[in-house]
Amino acid sequence: MVKFNIKNLNIWFDSTQALKEINMEVLPNEILSVIGPSNSGKTTFLRMLNRMNDLNSSFRMNGEVMLEKEDITKIDVELLRRKIGMVFALPLPLPLSIFDNVAYGVKMHGLADKNRMAEKVEEALKQGYLWDEVKDRLNESAFKLSGGQQQRLCIARTLAVEPEVILFDEPCSGLDPISTAKVEDAMIRLKKKYTIVLVTNNVKQAARVGDRTAFFLNGELIEIDKTDKVFTAPNDKRTDGYIRGKFG
Repeated sequence: MVKFNIKNLNIWFDSTQALKEINMEVLPNEILSVIGPSNSGKTTFLRMLNRMNDLNSSFRMNGEVMLEKEDITKIDVELLRRKIGMVFALPLPLPLSIFDNVAYGVKMHGLADKNRMAEKVEEALKQGYLWDEVKDRLNESAFKLSGGQQQRLCIARTLAVEPEVILFDEPCSGLDPISTAKVEDAMIRLKKKYTIVLVTNNVKQAARVGDRTAFFLNGELIEIDKTDKVFTAPNDKRTDGYIRGKFG
């Protein structure tokens, strides 16, 4: 079974068409890297998967986006965003302690048992590869963490509500190489349990972590294939040109 099945998807914002006739699948327990230059439609594609585009009043779409066998437009949006978590380009910790940042979403979904909450927070921080760095300072402000630690905290906060899919929108754009490597390592380990879609402007990152890669250009899906194939023998000259840095 595929995780997402997308058929004949078109998206507009007012009169501007952002995505054009997208047909593709996202597979379970893969990292799908999504690459392309600015205004290629890759972030619109990502935000479509958990209906973040719905927040824009000028948004409209046609076509079909199925999460397994369910039409995402028919799923309660809060339930959908619990199933499909999102990590943004800039880490956005809440003005709370490290512990309460991770616990926030779990509390919102009704868990009150303190012991179970502590277990879930520890588990999420371990999955986000942050536990060893913060286990003795859980009551400190999240703002005392470094940028890379804040991003892994946001990953842990997403994991705490037990999603099925994690969407990453340029999660390393503001991070140093060491922090980037830690986030990438976390993604690779997390795919054992989750499906991951990664939008990145860093083609080297896409090559490092992606099982498959999709290349978008001017709102069109130019090609999607195994990452090794896309980076060594792409089907389209435009893909090759983008990867080689000839444009974008």
